[in-house]
Amino acid sequence: MKLPVIRQFYQTQSPENLEKTLEVLEAFSEFRGTTEEDLNVTGELITNICGALEVHADVAKGMAERDALNSFAQKVLGSIDK
Repeated sequence: MKLPVIRQFYQTQSPENLEKTLEVLEAFSEFRGTTEEDLNVTGELITNICGALEVHADVAKGMAERDALNSFAQKVLGSIDK
C-alpha cells in the first residue's frame, strides 16, 4: 500500500475506471502462468486501487480527502497487526 499512489489514482481516475481495472487485474492473477513476482505486483496494484475506491466512497459521504486517505491506511495497518 502506497498512499501517494492511492492519492493519484483517486485524483485522476473515476470509480468506474478503477473498478474496470480491478476486474482485469483480478482475472490476470488467476492465470496459471502468472509468476509469484507478477502476483506480488498485481496484489500491490489491487490494494492501491481498492484504497482509491474507498477514498472515493468516503469523500462522496463528505469526508475530506486527507482524512479518507488516513482512514484507509489505518484500516490496512490495523488488519496487519491482528
